[in-house]
Amino acid sequence: MTTAATTTRRTLIPFGPQHPVLPEPLHLRLVLEDEIVVNALPAVGYIHRGIEKLAELKDFQQNVFLLERICGICSFIHSLAYCQGIEELMQLDVPPRAKYLRVVWSELNRLHSHLLWLGLLADSFGFESLFMQVWKTREKVLDLEEATAGARIMLSTCAIGGVRRDLSDEQIAQVLHGLDAIERDFESFIPAVITDTTVKHRLVGVGVITQQQAHELGAVGPVARASGIARDLRVTGYAAYGELGLNPVIETDGDCYARTLVRVRELHQSLLLIRKALKRLPATPIAVPVKGNPIGEVVSRVEQPRGEVLYYLKANGTKTLERVRVRTPTFANIPALLAMLPGNELADVPVITLAIDPCVSCTER
Repeated sequence: MTTAATTTRRTLIPFGPQHPVLPEPLHLRLVLEDEIVVNALPAVGYIHRGIEKLAELKDFQQNVFLLERICGICSFIHSLAYCQGIEELMQLDVPPRAKYLRVVWSELNRLHSHLLWLGLLADSFGFESLFMQVWKTREKVLDLEEATAGARIMLSTCAIGGVRRDLSDEQIAQVLHGLDAIERDFESFIPAVITDTTVKHRLVGVGVITQQQAHELGAVGPVARASGIARDLRVTGYAAYGELGLNPVIETDGDCYARTLVRVRELHQSLLLIRKALKRLPATPIAVPVKGNPIGEVVSRVEQPRGEVLYYLKANGTKTLERVRVRTPTFANIPALLAMLPGNELADVPVITLAIDPCVSCTER
């Protein structure tokens, strides 16, 4: 009696750059054995825009607006990282009120980003009603950005030496009232996200990376914190974070569900930080004069919704910078993504990819 030998078939298939679950074009080449992913290879550069080179040709003041456009979702935080770097080179002392206002707009960006991601996650499951409900709440965050900055996406309120806009008592009251409405919305849909059996089935135990893997692969943001790494640059105290009290949100399971829990808990954390900042606003100016040109080298690091963004700036005393280099969190998390995918089914690839909250616009600039 003979037994027929079984063979495993390997297939190379493309995932992206266009896919219904991807908000931006990300391209992966997946190696499959039957329906199981055994390897993944990234292909970056699909939407490269040459922003770093352009930043070396523009006036260093103009770069505030240019670099803000690296990403629409966390636009203010990009400009904040750049402005803090230039301020360090020029030894500018930013007024306390400006530092608190920077926290307010940073956390509104974080709310906007996490809600956008949560809606996309619901959409990836086919939960269209939940998707609409989450994005309806996201619209309320955008309304607050428009009410305080005059714009919904590109806020353009951060400036070298401070901020461009102040908030009146009426605007502060409007924001606080809006945050109450947003928090009530959280109570209506967040339980469905974290307790639903179908959601847990798609997320629990899927796309796991251990704490050691996350550390060795340089994971940042919620990806690192979901694997038990207490890494959040806001605890370094930049802007006014050092005066508001903040502990990193940590989970330890390292799967897609843990990454979801981190972002959900950070939604509530952002509400608390904005309320604290608005209630403690110091009565100081919002900016200081900027004279001369920057000179020297500096690295500026801040915490975006997806993790650490790093700006390297080299100035030579002229109006144009000699070098601008940006390292974004999605780029840092791609090695972790490639470690998450092997061993999972092809059907889980969209969810695992979405779980790192990829921002290809940031990554490829």
